[in-house]
Amino acid sequence: MPHAPDSLAARTLVQVALTTRDLDRARAFYRDVLGLPLMFEANGMMFFQLEGVRLLVGLARDLAAPIGGSVLYFDAPDFDAIVHGLEARGVTFVAPTLVVQRAEGREHRLREFMDPDGNALAVMGWVAV
Repeated sequence: MPHAPDSLAARTLVQVALTTRDLDRARAFYRDVLGLPLMFEANGMMFFQLEGVRLLVGLARDLAAPIGGSVLYFDAPDFDAIVHGLEARGVTFVAPTLVVQRAEGREHRLREFMDPDGNALAVMGWVAV
């Protein structure tokens, strides 16, 4: 069934945005700890390029407003290596690894952590067992 031209059904999600209370702290976390390529900064916003989508991390307009509400999930087919690498760079995971699905000879694993402002992030990937 074709999608209506006035529908978002066939569109690509190109950018996701999070807010921060401290741009310098967020830059250090996303660029230096997570290793995301910083494209540019403008008007209190930083843009990081990921595979197929940009991440905008911008200064919160109201610094007293709550941060968070969404979770960003990063694909991690090399799950154990990513978890160990992030831990080595100071990331603290909020809980042990969760197995969200099992299939013949593999598990889909998930591990959650927070950025310095309390935005929820996670790595997830299929792992052979």
